[in-house]
Amino acid sequence: MLTQRQVVDYSLQRRALLAEVYAGRTGTMEVCDANPYLLRAAKFHGTATDVPCPVCRKEPLTHVSWVYGDELKHAAGSARTPEELVKMANLFDEFSVYLVEVCRTCSWNHLVQSYVLGKRGLEEPRRRTASE
Repeated sequence: MLTQRQVVDYSLQRRALLAEVYAGRTGTMEVCDANPYLLRAAKFHGTATDVPCPVCRKEPLTHVSWVYGDELKHAAGSARTPEELVKMANLFDEFSVYLVEVCRTCSWNHLVQSYVLGKRGLEEPRRRTASE
């Protein structure tokens, strides 16, 4: 996306948590705890990936994008499809997006990435004239 900025990647945190699970220091019940609202959002607003679930390995993960921002009003805290995010980026000045991976089989979920979208700060630089 053109307006994507302030990107934070959580892959190191994910890797450390999975290492704890594989070593037996953290139980699967502690990490496979997606709430029903997140599972429903994955079903209706999620994007399927080719990455298998790192816990159950039965099903590919689904990515769900959650949006937050003062300007969004009633839409804040809701799941959105990638197409909706593009439209919203052209409508609103600034809002945050949190990308969560979810396994609809075992309820594994983890924050993958966060970033900011919107029109703010994207004005074209003013061109200088020959007399300047």
